[in-house]
Amino acid sequence: MARIGLLSMSDGRDYVARDLVDHINAATNGLAEALRKEGHDVIVAPEIVWTNELATSQARWLADQRPDLTIFNYAVWAFPHFTMLAAEATGGPLLLMANIDPVQPGMVGMLAGGGALDQIGRTHARAWGDISDPAVRERVLTHVRAAHAVSRLRGSTFGRIGGRPMGMYTAVANTDQWMRTFGVDVEEIDQWEVVRRSDNAEQARVTQARQWLERHGNVHYNGKQLTPELLERQIRSYYAMRELIDEWNLDFTGIKGQPELTTHFCTMDIAEAFLNDPYDWEGPKETHVCATEADMDGALSMQILKLISGDPVLFADVRHYHADKDVWDLCNSGQHATWYAARSDDPLENLARTHFYPEVFFFPAGGASVHHLAAPGSATFARLTRRDGRYRMHVMRGDFELYDDETNERMARQSTFEWPHAFTRLHVPATEFLERFGSNHIHAVPGDYVAELAAVCKQLDVDFEAFGDAGQKERGGDAA
Repeated sequence: MARIGLLSMSDGRDYVARDLVDHINAATNGLAEALRKEGHDVIVAPEIVWTNELATSQARWLADQRPDLTIFNYAVWAFPHFTMLAAEATGGPLLLMANIDPVQPGMVGMLAGGGALDQIGRTHARAWGDISDPAVRERVLTHVRAAHAVSRLRGSTFGRIGGRPMGMYTAVANTDQWMRTFGVDVEEIDQWEVVRRSDNAEQARVTQARQWLERHGNVHYNGKQLTPELLERQIRSYYAMRELIDEWNLDFTGIKGQPELTTHFCTMDIAEAFLNDPYDWEGPKETHVCATEADMDGALSMQILKLISGDPVLFADVRHYHADKDVWDLCNSGQHATWYAARSDDPLENLARTHFYPEVFFFPAGGASVHHLAAPGSATFARLTRRDGRYRMHVMRGDFELYDDETNERMARQSTFEWPHAFTRLHVPATEFLERFGSNHIHAVPGDYVAELAAVCKQLDVDFEAFGDAGQKERGGDAA
């Protein structure tokens, strides 16, 4: 649920403004009611703006309510300097909303106000039309969802467990830049805390978790790389992470893992998968974004996708391209939430399709790898990257696909079978993707959130770089 401030603009001539009150109130109430029906908290400014004094006082009053998004509503012609004064008193994302009415020129007021804001470089978005029209309502809600995500992102804390993994420049970000651009703080925590705190977990809870995984998943012990003791060590690591998250008030995290933990302790696959899941063996819970290899920009990309969609977010290497099918194998050790196995609200349905295999030679410390194949369906793929120090977000659309059992197994064995796989048909030519994409890691959520990501980028002053048909759709016209 987003908190939305609503301020209506009017004509600056008193003898005109008096006659427009009923028309403006009807438009304001209709807009507010439509947004409330979508579950949002809408706060309407007490007075219509028709003087410069009201422009400032009403905007300040709304700003004190701390809305995620402020909407300036234009049901009639409005003097443009009211927009400028109100915007000056308004913090956070701003949306200009106009009617399309041949009698009352609200669209003219929006364009005049928006053009003035452009002249001073004030970022804003625009929407227009009758809010009862589903297409118009969706344009507005796109910006509501984006603003809510940006609002929740600002003031949050990322827990970076360990440092740079295996020399990955793309996994490390500048903390000053994060605070300036995204409003996110970074808490640096040593991986020793995971090892040390793993002993704090009660044995009864650990045993219950192991038995739940054995009962509902498919655990393949081999007496060496995966034993009940190693699985319990991974479960203890999960509880250690939960303890750190609670103690340090961490909103999202990343664990370095390689090579220290994966060589000398155990892999973090169980911890990462179930932190990202909307449940664990103790019942439903909120998803917590946790990125493997302490990938900072990866975790930040995931957190944005989570805040927009509400769903668990996939993290993967761009591991292999099956040229014969034009399909990518997005695969990374244990990082995919088990929810992706069936995308079911019932965890047992997801676990039935999940296998816990012994870890492979990359990870001599051993433990369980979380193997499954992502259930089919459309998805949005995104990744924050940097070019010459400036942030950009790469965005594309695609589909998870599955085939017959023999083909699925053959394709999975061409990379690392024991890891989770998302066979993905991206809506972008492979040559374009490989020439442009700025990371070895990619992230996704089910559904189409291209427009929301474009709005988020605009609000954060991040370059939006769409690939393939995502670029065509974004240019083709929503109200951004």
